[in-house]
Amino acid sequence: MTQATNHLSPVAQTAAATNDLRDIKPPVDIPSGWAWLGWVLGALAVAALIFLAWRYWQRRRAFVPPAVVVPPHVRARQKLVEALALIGQPERFVVAVSGALRVYLEERFNFRAPERTTEEFLHELGDTPLLSARQKESLSEFLTRCDLVKFAKYEPGEPELRDLHGSALRLVEETEPTPTSVSDAAGQSALRNPHSALA
Repeated sequence: MTQATNHLSPVAQTAAATNDLRDIKPPVDIPSGWAWLGWVLGALAVAALIFLAWRYWQRRRAFVPPAVVVPPHVRARQKLVEALALIGQPERFVVAVSGALRVYLEERFNFRAPERTTEEFLHELGDTPLLSARQKESLSEFLTRCDLVKFAKYEPGEPELRDLHGSALRLVEETEPTPTSVSDAAGQSALRNPHSALA
């Protein structure tokens, strides 16, 4: 305070002190009436991004690639090829070859081959028109020869094992569906359901 203000009363001194120069206050922001709209739009954008990310994750998790259906005759051939690696072990080889053929016949013709004994299976086979008489006879001989190895502990040589393998492979080749039978089946299905053919 200056010397002139020392002679003033305390009230006058306070008033004089308040008239001293002070710094300028910074500008005061006056909120716009549209500020709330920016906050709402920002919140909606964040919510939309979260929702889209969740949907993408759900679809990706739910997507299961379609299973590749391998026809029974293709699977049987693969198993018969794999069985050749066991040709040095007659019993294991015969089990693999006869198992491949039994599973093939079950899948191809709906026979209950794997769970039945050879006698039961051959009895069921006798009534079916799905195999020719020659194929039934060949299958009967094949299964009987396999049973000798599996149950009577007969140990055939490699030529006989290869002959068994050839019999199984021949039966698969003779009974596999032909392209004409597959297209005929598709045509008959389309005749039964004409809307599926137009779809």
